[in-house]
Amino acid sequence: MYQSETLSNGLRIVCETIPQVHSVSMGIWVGTGSRYEDFYYNGISHFVEHMLFKGTKRRSAKQIAEAIDAVGGQLNAFTTKEYTCYYAKMLSHHFRFGIDLLSDMLLNSVFDPAEIDKEKAVVLEEINSYEDTPDELIHDLFVSRLLKNHPLGWNILGTKESIARIDRRVIQDFMRHHYTPDNIVFAVAGNIQISQIIPEIEQHFSGLTGKADNRIPELPPLEPGCFEKNKDTEQVHICIGTRGVARNNPQKYAVFVLDSILGGSVSSRLFQKLREERGLVYVTGSSHSSYRDTGIFSVYAGTSMKNYERVSSLICEEMKKLRVEPVNELELTRAKEQIKGNLLLGLESTSNRMSRLAKMELFNDKLITPEETVAKIDAVTSEAVLEVAQELFQDDHFVTSAIGPFGNGAEN
Repeated sequence: MYQSETLSNGLRIVCETIPQVHSVSMGIWVGTGSRYEDFYYNGISHFVEHMLFKGTKRRSAKQIAEAIDAVGGQLNAFTTKEYTCYYAKMLSHHFRFGIDLLSDMLLNSVFDPAEIDKEKAVVLEEINSYEDTPDELIHDLFVSRLLKNHPLGWNILGTKESIARIDRRVIQDFMRHHYTPDNIVFAVAGNIQISQIIPEIEQHFSGLTGKADNRIPELPPLEPGCFEKNKDTEQVHICIGTRGVARNNPQKYAVFVLDSILGGSVSSRLFQKLREERGLVYVTGSSHSSYRDTGIFSVYAGTSMKNYERVSSLICEEMKKLRVEPVNELELTRAKEQIKGNLLLGLESTSNRMSRLAKMELFNDKLITPEETVAKIDAVTSEAVLEVAQELFQDDHFVTSAIGPFGNGAEN
């Protein structure tokens, strides 16, 4: 059962009551991420996420960690391009403590300059680690080319230069503009009633004021091409893809099926052709991410330098095949069952249920049940998959990025 409430200051509360479990998962979801940043301070959303664990007016960083351990709970956070989430999971009778802890971190963090300096060093090491992981770095290279200089294409971690510019004043200014009640969803799922949580959340957040400054620059035109970055690696890491569909586009269910068929599982076309039949790769797969105003559809593969061009050609061949040949019913059914299985098995977790609910509310989507989602997946036809493949996989829509030992002729 889903229920929602909006406080007088605009903060939204959503709750799913699941009486058969012992736990409760709760999260504060803030509608800000790297796409809402100034390039001069790129990475600040992620940096703020780190700093909220570094001490409040009531609790030190150590006391925050000890407090969640004392109730046998879990506490964490993550930042994406469009939102930041702070979440906790614990036994349901500790729900008041969970609300108090999360709100204390969000509203009362002190941002000690000494802790800021220490955390800068931590984030710089995170950036260094990322640079040493080409199978992750390639996705950022691909997105930056697909979206050119648009903020949606920026790295969530930021750059060494932008992180160095962040200080206490910059953090407080960023939070004043983005951590506003109209930009926050407090989501809860588990053995709890919304009537139990509303007074607690209202007590902590009723004094929060302000309006979010979430202006979104217009997307640049799509420019196809192939971009190669020289790096001394054993493999060439490849991303090929194009722009996809936005979060509220009804075609997204057909895209889910298309993604599953192309590279979403070990029975997918790419895995079977590139690995099982030809032994050209160890890892390959496709993915689709939806955002407010666009999407990103990409295929990844890692292969040897001698097989780079062959693998790239085969990937494009499979993508083009999907736009001219309707998928058969057996393949269509298998893809749908895989998607539904992943969805429903994932929703056995209160954390995943909380996340699903929060994202629907945050992006003003209709709150639909898992059963309604399953029905939408079941309704996808072979013709719908063909239609969306024809829209996405046009010859002049492909962007290719690769990292590998290309020598001096490639970007560095």
